[in-house]
Amino acid sequence: MSTPADFIPGIVPPETAPPESPCFAYRGNRLLVRPAPASAEVPAATVPRAGELQDLDLRPVRRQFLGRAGGLACFAWELPPETPDPAGLQFAELRGLWGLLSEEQFWLAGRAFQVMDWDRTHQYCGRCGKPMQAKTDERAKLCPACALVSYPRVAPAIIVAVVRDDTILLARARRFPTALYSVIAGFVDVGESLEECVHREVREEVGVRVRDLAYFASQPWPFPHSLMVAFTARHAGGEIVVDDHEIVDAGWYRAGELPRIPERISVARRLIDWFVETGGARGLSH
Repeated sequence: MSTPADFIPGIVPPETAPPESPCFAYRGNRLLVRPAPASAEVPAATVPRAGELQDLDLRPVRRQFLGRAGGLACFAWELPPETPDPAGLQFAELRGLWGLLSEEQFWLAGRAFQVMDWDRTHQYCGRCGKPMQAKTDERAKLCPACALVSYPRVAPAIIVAVVRDDTILLARARRFPTALYSVIAGFVDVGESLEECVHREVREEVGVRVRDLAYFASQPWPFPHSLMVAFTARHAGGEIVVDDHEIVDAGWYRAGELPRIPERISVARRLIDWFVETGGARGLSH
């Protein structure tokens, strides 16, 4: 996912939502979209506009202004859980909309989900229990009683492609569908650097050591509020021993012999594609 080039984040919304404003309206974790007609040659979906939702008499429980894209104000809505599918529209799980929404709308939908999830779960102060108030100068909430400030949660996580000669280390996590393999990933611990997390996660999950870490890319991952920081690394020693808790299988794979791998939505797939395109260790710049 990538930020639309013309997106300008914002905090203070216009007094009224212009009818043409895109509305990323969620019922729980499902986004309201207009699916493509059955006759369409290329499957696609679009996000409805504020005017459409107002005409349908849909009223959000909460609303957040995201900013402007293409000159249009963009909003995130939280709809009541009992909201039915409106005529011509449907609620869909965000991950399944990859490739159906435009990349720009998919990115904004992910941002909207993270903002709405934070808004919903921070109605009250975590320290004294009083109702929180939205700040007007930044995306944050302030407790008027004890002055605690709460920001949207972002959980950093590492993800790493470990290569050994012309092979890449791929593992199947217990939570994955059968036969799906990916690179090693894990959340950063308190007091831990990103690099320390790479070494720890690889060692804990598959028992090997790595060296020559290099930053690759980063990606917001709204499932529900992660920031994935990707690295490449060389195998430094040790044989694979899976932890049998998070990982159930792992192995070294050549480019022409890959198992089922993640779809292109994720930076995990970008790491694997990098390995295939560069030939493994030959693609490392060290």
